[in-house]
Formats: sequence, structure tokens, C-alpha cells
Amino acid sequence: MKKAIRQPQQERSTEKKNRIIQASYEVFSEVGYFGANTSEIARRAGVSTGIVYSYFTDKRDILLYVLKIYLDKVTSPLVKLFKGLSSPLDFDALIPRIVDMTIEIHKENAHMHNTLHALAATDEEVGAEFIRLEGDITYEISNMLEELNAGVTHPVEKVHIAMDMIQSFAHEYVYDNHRYIDYDVMKQTVENTLIGMFKE
Repeated sequence: MKKAIRQPQQERSTEKKNRIIQASYEVFSEVGYFGANTSEIARRAGVSTGIVYSYFTDKRDILLYVLKIYLDKVTSPLVKLFKGLSSPLDFDALIPRIVDMTIEIHKENAHMHNTLHALAATDEEVGAEFIRLEGDITYEISNMLEELNAGVTHPVEKVHIAMDMIQSFAHEYVYDNHRYIDYDVMKQTVENTLIGMFKE
């Protein structure tokens, strides 16, 4: 018989569940998903292991909540930026700003990034969440560009290309850091390419 999972009904119960999720985020960031255990998560959250299992089926169940926090952390700054823009758009200033923001997001969430992206290759549900997010952000930013009368042709395709290029550069800049690459030159090349694409 499948164990019933407690659904928080009171503010104190909700706060306790959120503490467990936040503690899990910290532990997963530090030691990875496979290196984490519920005993350490419980200790960080200030609860017993039994309480953890009263709110979550298992460690993977917690992971899916942690994934939502991570996705919000990495996407909300970009969405907030676009919501604060007004017409006419200055792509010469906007693109470098987005690139810098993406680099900082990668730096701030480096360990969790590595943990979740490694899981995305083997965990179907985690992988599906990243694909869903990619689609949601592509359409949201494309719609914002149209609302701002930015005059961008084929905005969905161009936004998708831009996301891939910026993410790839940020990953290279933050994680790979090859000695033979001049990252200032690479950054400028990425920015100039995207500025030209959105202005054509």
C-alpha cells in the first residue's frame, strides 16, 4: 500500500515543508543528488527524517521541488528584465546586458547547475522540465518583443538561437575556462552576432 503524503494545511506545516526543500537545495548543491541523503537534509531543515518522509515520497520527490526553485532562480531575472523594457529597444545595450546577467546566474548557481544538468541526461522528467522551460521562455520573450514593436522578424527562431548561444557561452566562460581562448573576444563575437541578427 502506497504511503500517504502529508499536504500542508497550516502555515507552520507549509513553512516546515519549505525548510526541507531549501535544505535539500543546499545539500544537492554541495554534494550532488547522489551524494545527498535524507538524514543530512533533515538535520539542515531542523526536523526528523520521519518528518521529511511525511511530506515527500523519497529523495527524487524532493528533487522535483528543488528543480522548480532552480528554474525560477535562473529565469526570473531575465523575465523581469524584459518586463521592464520599453520601446524602442536598443539591442546594442540590451544584448550585452543579457549576456552579463546570464554569466552571473551561472556563477551563482554553478553547483546546482551541474547537478541538475547531469540528471537531465538520464532522468526523463528532469529533462522534460528543461525542454518545457526552454519553450516557455522562448515564447514569452518572443511575445514581449512583438508587444514592444521591436520589428524582429521570425522572433521565435531568433530568440531560440540567442538562448542557445548565450547559454553555451556562459557555460564555456564559467565552467570550461579553456586557457587558449580569449573570452573577451569570444564574448564580443557572441554579442555582435546576436545584435546583428536581431537588427536585420
